[in-house]
Amino acid sequence: MSKTKEYSNGELTIIWQVDKCIHSGVCVKMLPDVYDPNDRPWIKAENASTRDLKEQIDKCPSGALSYKLNDEEEKMSDEMVKVDVLENGPLIVKGNIEITNSNGEKESRAKQTAFCRCGSSANKPYCDGTHVKSDFKG
Repeated sequence: MSKTKEYSNGELTIIWQVDKCIHSGVCVKMLPDVYDPNDRPWIKAENASTRDLKEQIDKCPSGALSYKLNDEEEKMSDEMVKVDVLENGPLIVKGNIEITNSNGEKESRAKQTAFCRCGSSANKPYCDGTHVKSDFKG
C-alpha cells in the first residue's frame, strides 16, 4: 500500500501517493509557489487557486498527485481506460483500474498510473524514474 499525504486549500485536497511519484518535476515547474521539494511541508496548496491546482494535478504523469473536492465524495468513473506510451519512459494508464499482483493481492488505482517499461524499477510494476538513470530508449 502506497504511503499518502494530504494537503488542502480549504476547497480542494491534494493527495500525494509517495510511492507512485517518478519525480518528473512537472508540479514544481508549473506551480513553484505550491511545490517546493526543499521545504516542509513541500506542498502549500493555499498558494494557488483550486482551478490552477486541478489543471496542474491533471498533468502529473505518474498519477502520484490527485485531488478531491472537499464538498464532494470521490466517485469512480466508468470512462474508457486509455494507455499512453511515453517516449523513453513508462506506460501511462489513464482511468480507474484494478491490478492483481503475482501473489493474488488486488490493488485499485485511479486517474493515472505509470508502469515501468525499462525493467529497472525498484517498485515494479510501477515506474520509479529509474529509466532516466539507465538511459532507457523505447
